[in-house]
Amino acid sequence: MYNLLVSLGQVTADTWKTVGIVAGILLAMALVIVIAILVVGKVFKVNMDEKVTKILENLAGANCGGCGCSGCAGFAAKLADGSGDLSACHVTSPEKKAEIAKLLGVELKDEQPEVAIVKCNGGTENALNAFEYNGNKTCAACNSLLGGNKVCKTACLGCGDCKNVCPEGAIDVVNGLAKVDPDKCVNCGACILACPKHIIERIPAKAPVYVACSSHCRGKEVTSACKVGCIACGLCAKNCPHGAITMVDNLPVFDYDKCTGCKTCVAVCPRHIILER
Repeated sequence: MYNLLVSLGQVTADTWKTVGIVAGILLAMALVIVIAILVVGKVFKVNMDEKVTKILENLAGANCGGCGCSGCAGFAAKLADGSGDLSACHVTSPEKKAEIAKLLGVELKDEQPEVAIVKCNGGTENALNAFEYNGNKTCAACNSLLGGNKVCKTACLGCGDCKNVCPEGAIDVVNGLAKVDPDKCVNCGACILACPKHIIERIPAKAPVYVACSSHCRGKEVTSACKVGCIACGLCAKNCPHGAITMVDNLPVFDYDKCTGCKTCVAVCPRHIILER
């Protein structure tokens, strides 16, 4: 019995000795790892340019991607090294842009407020389908298949890629047609980049009307594709009392510096594609 107790005691002592050794090894390994992290962090530490930091402090911080960068940090870096253009950001306030311009030592360009508009009035009710699309419900995927399921190849596809990227919730899709709420739009441009049809554009915020069509086709071809597409009749341009409209490639183009908002064009358009904002 005595021998058995001695043996058990020896086993217990050996066990605790083993546990102690293992714990010591783990502690040593942890210490080595911590030291290695500190050394690597110090050796490979990247000091952010002070100019980039100050630019970031003045940017809106929307990280919308409208400038073409993945976020404000990337845009700030481009501005700091001279490869970026401050006018590419449409979200930052004029006051903050003025501060950034001072930091960069550049002259701030005069910019008038703008909003995004969708140059289409088709949707499921007016734009005819060439085929039924049952694939991935994104405009990009739909557009990759024969340019989309609409007969008109500049029609809004209505899957909402623009809506999904809008950081302000300013876009909704109603009856297969994207609509922008100008009161919510901050003009970041994320929707413009997301639209595979390139039918979302900026117009001056003061603009009273806009053309809701992007087709450059002639009348007969337009009427076979859309119930409301522009047929290039030119009545808007002929009747504008201020000469604010010019027909260019079968579409009316507005000179908003001349437009007074009389809405004559809205009244004479037989296809009702000049819309009030």
